[in-house]
Amino acid sequence: MTKITVAHGDGIGPEIMDATLNIMKAAGAQLEIEPIEIGEKVYLQGNSAGIAPESWESLRRTKVFLKAPITTPQGGGFKSLNVTTRKTLGLYANVRPCISYHPYVATKHPIMDLVIIRENEEDLYAGIEHQQTDEVTQCLKLITKPGTEKIIRFAFEYAKAYKRKKVTCFTKDNIMKLTDGLFHKMFDDIAQEYPDLESEHWIVDIGAAKLADTPENFDVIVMPNLYGDILSDVAAQITGSVGLGGSANIGAEYAMFEAIHGSAPRRAGQDMANPSGLLLGAIQMLVYIGQPKVAEKIHNAWLRTMEDGVHTYDLFKEVVSKEKVSTSGFAKAVIQRLGQKPKKLKSVEYSAGSTHKIQGHYTRTKPAKKELVGVDIFLHWNGEKRDPNVLGDILSKFKAGSFENKLITNRGVKVYPDGLPETFSTDHWRCRFTTDKMDVAGSYQNVLELCTLISEAGLDIIKTENLCRFDGEISFSMGQGQ
Repeated sequence: MTKITVAHGDGIGPEIMDATLNIMKAAGAQLEIEPIEIGEKVYLQGNSAGIAPESWESLRRTKVFLKAPITTPQGGGFKSLNVTTRKTLGLYANVRPCISYHPYVATKHPIMDLVIIRENEEDLYAGIEHQQTDEVTQCLKLITKPGTEKIIRFAFEYAKAYKRKKVTCFTKDNIMKLTDGLFHKMFDDIAQEYPDLESEHWIVDIGAAKLADTPENFDVIVMPNLYGDILSDVAAQITGSVGLGGSANIGAEYAMFEAIHGSAPRRAGQDMANPSGLLLGAIQMLVYIGQPKVAEKIHNAWLRTMEDGVHTYDLFKEVVSKEKVSTSGFAKAVIQRLGQKPKKLKSVEYSAGSTHKIQGHYTRTKPAKKELVGVDIFLHWNGEKRDPNVLGDILSKFKAGSFENKLITNRGVKVYPDGLPETFSTDHWRCRFTTDKMDVAGSYQNVLELCTLISEAGLDIIKTENLCRFDGEISFSMGQGQ
């Protein structure tokens, strides 16, 4: 008997969770359920995280979480509970199989069978945002070596465990050379440790186009958080329905399983919703907790149900469907087929512990020689016609040690010196203080001196970013046009 924590969620959540639990019980799953309340009701009770402290205690006790969709109130200070749970419990790997069920589910891609492995903890989902000026807001993109190494190793280990043949990486490192560049470099390095697996990299925009056009050319795809979030939904939808997408969130000690779709409040309480996404997530859970034969029995019964044309309203098509059923009716149909296998769709077979043995790992980075060679000082400035030459003349008076103003950018584009008058400027300015060749190290005392001089001149400092060399390598981006 395995203890799991279960949340029925919001909207259609309670209905599809009841259907999923009924199927698992009928299939002989050995589960001891600890129910918790999360989501909209908890948010509206004044808890901005959407989960109460006692619910965290259940999760820490069971270490396995089966979660129905929830509704996050819009606006205010409410944080996404999904993101909070993933990051708090270290659920760094999001596993989303995307499979076509042609001809029983309409799709333009009948032989699609791929898995998206999405990094789950960092990237823009760190959620570190600030309004910096009247016109500019900022969101910090954080990519770490440990986080990147873990997710990429997980992807290769997953491909090996499930007898996949190729791992593909998507990034945008032609633009974000440091953050996405780190992800790509780590992928290339780790790929060499798996010579039996084919590996490739695509820039995310053309990769996404190829995914939408010829998904059969992909097998396992690993990506940073934002790209993985967007493209796993796209991939699920082009299989025929995002409603069939199940998701596993795997960490070193904890795991969470869910559907990838939302709470669909307009369909709540009508016994209409398709429980398949949550059920397929629960199947991954059963494999994870060491009940693979129960998972296999349910999955094959589900495939047989789909094949027999027993569909909920969202999939019902008179050409292939034979019976339109409710949420509870679909659960009964799956239960009736327990022990059966599909006749035309490929049946599944799970081995004990496949998923929970898969882990990424990382090695601590050896500290580099770090030298401060300058500072970017960001200003909120609405001076004379927002003319960068005016601002440049003001800043030219300030110097600390060897650091003096060498560059001003606006939205990343060089506007001083020798900027073009056609370049649009807002009220947010990056002012770079360094030496001509950025080859002379200074100290943080120089940074403080510059900030003091600039502040005393009445200029509004938003923030600073140190410019450093690591082991002699420049470790910051140039201005566009620099």
